[in-house]
Amino acid sequence: MTQPLKRVIVDFKKLTPEVLKLLVEKYPDGYDDLNIISFKNASGETIEAVEVSTEDTKYLVKISAKLEKTMANYDEDDYEDFDNDDPEAIPDIELDPEED
Repeated sequence: MTQPLKRVIVDFKKLTPEVLKLLVEKYPDGYDDLNIISFKNASGETIEAVEVSTEDTKYLVKISAKLEKTMANYDEDDYEDFDNDDPEAIPDIELDPEED
């Protein structure tokens, strides 16, 4: 009998190279409205996320302008010196005011 997938909500600040790579592989041309899942968190706030899964975990990655820009500029070589589960590997990027 298979175990149910663990569900993890991931904010951009906690994004790891492994999850970023899964996102880019699943959404090579970016995600659109059909891919976005909306739900309310424990505080009653509406969260929008896209979903990717590993063998044992389902990740709901919160949508943000930073996520879109990081996915668009993804290069696997940028992360080769980091562990797959290192959230420090993905730099916090600056957005131009019109992108925010």
